[in-house]
Amino acid sequence: MLRFLKALSIFAGTIIGVGIFGLPYVAAKAGFFIVVSYFLLMSGLAMIIHLMYGKIALSTKTLHRLPGYANQYLGPFWKKIAFFIIGLGLTGALLAYLIVGGNFLNSLFSSYFGGNTLIYTLLFFTAGAFLVFRGIKSISQVELSFLIVFFLLLVLFFIKAFPFINLDYLSNIDLRFIALPYGVIIFSLWGSSLVPEVKEVLENNEKLLKRAIVSGILLATITYLFFIFIVFGVSGPNTSKEAISGLIQVLGDNIIKFGFLFGIITCFTSFITLGLTLKKVLWYDFGLSKNLAWFIACFFPLILFLLGLRQFIDIIGATGAVALGCEAVLIVFIYKAFLKKKFSRRMNAWLYLLPIFFILGVFFEIFYLMAK
Repeated sequence: MLRFLKALSIFAGTIIGVGIFGLPYVAAKAGFFIVVSYFLLMSGLAMIIHLMYGKIALSTKTLHRLPGYANQYLGPFWKKIAFFIIGLGLTGALLAYLIVGGNFLNSLFSSYFGGNTLIYTLLFFTAGAFLVFRGIKSISQVELSFLIVFFLLLVLFFIKAFPFINLDYLSNIDLRFIALPYGVIIFSLWGSSLVPEVKEVLENNEKLLKRAIVSGILLATITYLFFIFIVFGVSGPNTSKEAISGLIQVLGDNIIKFGFLFGIITCFTSFITLGLTLKKVLWYDFGLSKNLAWFIACFFPLILFLLGLRQFIDIIGATGAVALGCEAVLIVFIYKAFLKKKFSRRMNAWLYLLPIFFILGVFFEIFYLMAK
């Protein structure tokens, strides 16, 4: 039971990451029920893709991440494509965590200790990079503890915010922004890069892996909708891009400090877990030394941040729709080749609709960004 809880905490604790703070903003733009509709569709699709990947990971004896599976089942060319896709997705996610995590630390502590956002981002980065260096055991312990604290803070946040929720805000819909939630929601639900980590923790137990995947995505979806209801219900059209600061005028500074703490915990747990995942891709699948893989995984997002890439919603939207959408397509075709090679059978015909959906989503997001 404890092993399952640790695995679930790694999976759900990473999925429930920085994406949660962009969701109230896109709900404020497009409408609460538009976002709910997206979640009803996307959570189901996310489960299917993650279960496919779980089946591949369980049935392949060699220890891999996505590029390694692409190489084994599709060939060397697709290993390079997979590395580019997963590297882009994980780097975009780590960059988003740095942006928001540093902002939250600055908002919480600068009034007491001084400093600026850059200093607090570097502090956030240093602590996260240290845990990535330590490895999976230390991270699984941190994730389980932090996930418990996360839900306690969410409940406290709800209790304090409930008297200020205005249900009229939830009825607004603006079809001009119907495309905006797509990439942000994919980003907020995606955790395929964590499937091999969960498999390791569960020691190849297929039943527990399936349960962890389904439970983790369901838990994330419920948590997100609950959080959107709280934040958007309170701040309405004044919802900020990272959700929390827009609540200050209504809830006051003291209550918002709990929100910033909530945000720091959420971003930090996901940063260390995805940082470890990218490190292992470079280490296991590309043969880099352990320390060099750690350095590249952690410091490249920091370099992008220092170069000025700090547009939170655009980063998670593009990462979700483009990088993670392409990753979903690749997983479907790896799964197709895996079934043929391992079991000499075909993939169900309806699963071929999944790549079409995600490819259309890529063009959808690119068109939206170009039209801004």
